[in-house]
Amino acid sequence: MFRLGNLNIVDILIRAVVVLVAISVHEMCHGFGAYFLGDKTAKSMGRLSLNPLRHLDPVGAICLLLFGFGWAKPVIVNPMYFKKPKRDMALVSLAGPVSNFILAFLGILIFKLLSMTMFFYGESILVEVVFSFISNMVWLNIGLGVFNLIPIPPLDGSKIFLQWLPSRVYYDIMRYESLGWIILMVALALGVLDPIIGTAGDAVFNLLALLVGGV
Repeated sequence: MFRLGNLNIVDILIRAVVVLVAISVHEMCHGFGAYFLGDKTAKSMGRLSLNPLRHLDPVGAICLLLFGFGWAKPVIVNPMYFKKPKRDMALVSLAGPVSNFILAFLGILIFKLLSMTMFFYGESILVEVVFSFISNMVWLNIGLGVFNLIPIPPLDGSKIFLQWLPSRVYYDIMRYESLGWIILMVALALGVLDPIIGTAGDAVFNLLALLVGGV
């Protein structure tokens, strides 16, 4: 029901708004996570903000707009301020994807509540706009969250899942973030990640929908 069909101008504008909200919340939560763990770098750079201009990466935003998954301008984190650098870096990294899954959950919950009022029965411009906004809110946030959990540097997943590696191996891998970007760009261009993200995204949606009793 939430799947996006053919986009029109209104859909594109709605999707753009959702993209800006999704990446802003994602990066702001990274910043707050770092701040609470002792690193004030993000705060000093003005990244504890919902202003999308502080977080926007043009290429990542376009990918999110067109393909449903992408990235924002990374929040600078200095692990020197952390008591346990690898663990705390993982927690800071996890804050971003979790925030997107929470936004997706809120979208599903809103849809559920509106459906109980029979809001979506009948046809009107208002119904179409609201449904399009909720649909984009759910799937774009799921796409952003799942994509960033891929364990390839510099995505969040690399800090979350690779923390269990020996420190020497972990830090050696993190040195090659630029190579990770190349791998990701090639994978995106070839569509290699599409079935992985699609399957994982469906699983996340089903789980979130289950939490509200189904949709």
